[in-house]
Amino acid sequence: MAAALLLSSCGGGGDEGDVNPSSPPEPPPPGLSDPNSFLLFPNPQVQPDGSLQTDTVAYAEAYYAAIDPTNAKDNLVKWKAANGFDSGVGTQVSVVFGDTRDLGYGRRMTGRQNPDGTIAVMVENFLVEAVASYTYSTLNLDAAVREDRRWHLGTSTLEFSPGPGGGASFVKFFNFDPLTGERTLAADLDGQGEKAMPSPCATCHGGRGDPLTPPDAGGNPLFPLLANGASITRGDLLARMQPLEVDRFDFHTLPGFTRADQEAALKTLNMMVLCSYPIAAPSAFPEDACRRVANINEWSGTADALIKSAYGGDGLPNALYADSFVPSTYAAAGQTALYQNVVAPYCRACHLVRGIGQQADRQSDIDLHTFAKFQGQAGRTRAHVIDRGNMPLAKIVFEGFWGDPTSVNLIATFLEGEGFNVRGTDGAVLRPGRPVAVPGPDRVVRQGPTTLSGGQSLYADSYRWTIVSGPNGTVPPTNATLTSADSVETTFTATADGTYVVQLVASGAGVDSTPTPLNVVVNNALAPAPMALRFADVKAVLQAGCAGCHSVPGFLAPPIVFTDIDRNGDAIVDATDDLWFFTEVRGRVNFTDVAASPLLRKPSGAHHAGSPAALPGFDTGVAAGQPGRANYDLIVNWISNGAPQ
Repeated sequence: MAAALLLSSCGGGGDEGDVNPSSPPEPPPPGLSDPNSFLLFPNPQVQPDGSLQTDTVAYAEAYYAAIDPTNAKDNLVKWKAANGFDSGVGTQVSVVFGDTRDLGYGRRMTGRQNPDGTIAVMVENFLVEAVASYTYSTLNLDAAVREDRRWHLGTSTLEFSPGPGGGASFVKFFNFDPLTGERTLAADLDGQGEKAMPSPCATCHGGRGDPLTPPDAGGNPLFPLLANGASITRGDLLARMQPLEVDRFDFHTLPGFTRADQEAALKTLNMMVLCSYPIAAPSAFPEDACRRVANINEWSGTADALIKSAYGGDGLPNALYADSFVPSTYAAAGQTALYQNVVAPYCRACHLVRGIGQQADRQSDIDLHTFAKFQGQAGRTRAHVIDRGNMPLAKIVFEGFWGDPTSVNLIATFLEGEGFNVRGTDGAVLRPGRPVAVPGPDRVVRQGPTTLSGGQSLYADSYRWTIVSGPNGTVPPTNATLTSADSVETTFTATADGTYVVQLVASGAGVDSTPTPLNVVVNNALAPAPMALRFADVKAVLQAGCAGCHSVPGFLAPPIVFTDIDRNGDAIVDATDDLWFFTEVRGRVNFTDVAASPLLRKPSGAHHAGSPAALPGFDTGVAAGQPGRANYDLIVNWISNGAPQ
């Protein structure tokens, strides 16, 4: 599983601030905030009690109940039998290599393609205790070659097969205990602690981390039903198989385990990967004969371009994998070095499996396949890479990026060209781990008390709020106050309408962040009152502005439908369906980074149908409180109130 910069567009509220230029030198990477975010969905579905739903036993149990309801694959022996391993039919190949870039393991990989088109891959992972820091060592490769079970860490598997109810195939993930062979509900793939399945796999295979829908009649949480996948079934994360980037593997010198000895099997595995991707239109090339044609709302991916390029183009004429792939738009923009040194080693593996629709207007902008797409993610690159430190999304890739001065300076130069300050006064690139004050998006409130929160701030353990300006011109304003101004949350109270600027400074380890301003627009005629907002108010906004596209269940629908439909399949539309609707919408809120919530950033223009135009009421090009962004402001207030039902 490869990791990358999972970049999402920004829909207002601004990006995180800069370090105070007078602060001490930046701390070394990795500089991760708590909880550890490696191999965890970037929007982990924060619950009202602060827990992360995607990292719970309930989430893993719901996932396996969806993809394996009869527990026909709850141990490795049963899983192999169900997928035809060693049956003598179909195509089965094995390779052994060192995973130098992603997880550091020595890996024994066996893949097979059955006559019915299903594909299954089993990977036995080896990690020698002497190098158990989860960095790559040739000892790990040696253990895999010799099958030294003392260092067998566990077995991860993937299959591309129909769901329990049939239909089109989709990717599923399993992890099995190295001693018992039993399926596990969690996995520690990088020494950073166990995380609930399927997150450790799906995060780097392009999968979605949607919220669990309410329990069924038996009290069991239900895994989300995605409306736009070809399978239309529970448990389909819209994840993908990863191409094998052979040039980035390490190989043994023993006969049978050299790269030359395994090149043919590696090509066979990459051809299996290619078969798992739908294709935008029918193709006459033999390697595409196994691929079905994508429906309008599916994304056919960009893995095929990489695989075909590496084997000489259409027809795959070359026996040896050779990666010199640079998309034409990067070359045309003079950004070949950026692609080769940043995108290819640290972004591409994850992003080439991310997208929704095959058409240009159906949200494939985070596949980074063109320079324009990469450029469009500059703000979120700054936020995730430079400030938050949660991208790249795996430990070894993260450390590899920050240990590579060429790549770090290339991304910094790119971001500077996009207008972002990413260097300290000494010219060094800013690194995650420094405190960053994040007071959230601008607010529109009524007179009286309003709670402001700095809880999204990074690497901070203390806070300082001040009011720096107000409508009456006095500094500080005489008609507004703050209580608990040295706490993560403060109460702002204004007695007169107008725009106030509140400033937050976050501190950690004795270092102050750059002050970050927050505009608070006080309008005592605002209706409904922010604290009175409920889901019904948000639903009315979504149904008025978005239901034209988010309305038709089935192949043509986005992953969430905003019309009132029978969501739980009981043939009636009632309060239970509204609860499901609420759960799905709340899942589009990112409580760890509110301004990046899909519920805000998509209708505000960025990352929505590939169009820069905002929907009515979501224009973040105007100031908070203006009619052009009234719907955006309403949803911000609902989120700030905890997004209640």
